[in-house]
Amino acid sequence: MKPDIAGTTELIKEQSRLIQNLIAEVNKVIVGQEKLINRMLIALISGGHILVEGVPGLAKTMAVKTMAQTLGLGFKRISFTPDLLPADVVGTMVYSPKDGSFTPRQGPVFTNLLLADEINRAPAKVQSALLEAMQEHQVTIGTTSYPLPEPFLVMATQNPIEQEGTYPLPEAQIDRFMLKCKIVHPSKDDERRIMSRFTRKNDISVATVMSADQIARMREVLDQVYCDDKVGDYILDIVFATRKPADYGLKIEHQIEYGASPRATLYLNMAARANAMLNGRAYATPQDVKEIAHDVLRHRIILTYEAEAEEVNSDDLVTRILNEIPVP
Repeated sequence: MKPDIAGTTELIKEQSRLIQNLIAEVNKVIVGQEKLINRMLIALISGGHILVEGVPGLAKTMAVKTMAQTLGLGFKRISFTPDLLPADVVGTMVYSPKDGSFTPRQGPVFTNLLLADEINRAPAKVQSALLEAMQEHQVTIGTTSYPLPEPFLVMATQNPIEQEGTYPLPEAQIDRFMLKCKIVHPSKDDERRIMSRFTRKNDISVATVMSADQIARMREVLDQVYCDDKVGDYILDIVFATRKPADYGLKIEHQIEYGASPRATLYLNMAARANAMLNGRAYATPQDVKEIAHDVLRHRIILTYEAEAEEVNSDDLVTRILNEIPVP
């Protein structure tokens, strides 16, 4: 069946006004983090979760909080600390001495948008408490499973420095994040704007410009964004090159312990189509794949000790793969 590119383009234009309004509201507070805002929107439209990594002071938490305010959704924040317990995240059963019964008390995970602040500061048991919520969109308290509100997104922040007393995310959990976005310091001009905007007393407020129904509508439109078989094959080649690089003429086998999981294929396809949608197109191109590949793959490639000794990171390997795999 031939895709209706023209019809889908019209649908995307209908959504672009909402997206631009949302970006304008977020930019009232956030300066110079266009890539971060783009990646948060991709996660929102695709129904994925995002892990944001950067040094202190780059407005990671503020960006997530501001995005939540503009969406008009339920929002809760959990500050992950070493003494946090799983029950502090998902909830627990509370005993009533009056009648000897147990009643469920839902934790902060029961919301639309959950900000997991400094997620690597909490023990693995607490991090794993998010596993079922992130993947199944439900939480089990006692013997009963409770569905989470829709849409449900986890936006987690992580600090790459001061690693003493931190707990690296389990591989099973980090794979459930659709994107891992690394952010850097703003440019000199952007930092001048930040200084001008926030060194005076200004009451900056953002308006709610979107609703849960509109997000659901965007996801319906995303399903109609076309991905050609050649672009699909390109995605498969990139992912399989992380698992069997020798098959693609890449001499990096000694640097990769484990390649990307099948989730990488699914998320790279969805993220590429979402990126096309944000750019007003009804079809994904290889350039969409290349633009988003690092954020989808960097946390899914497990390096060998040899790679670490050679000071090679996963971003270096993704760059090399993208340079070597033929573009259709």
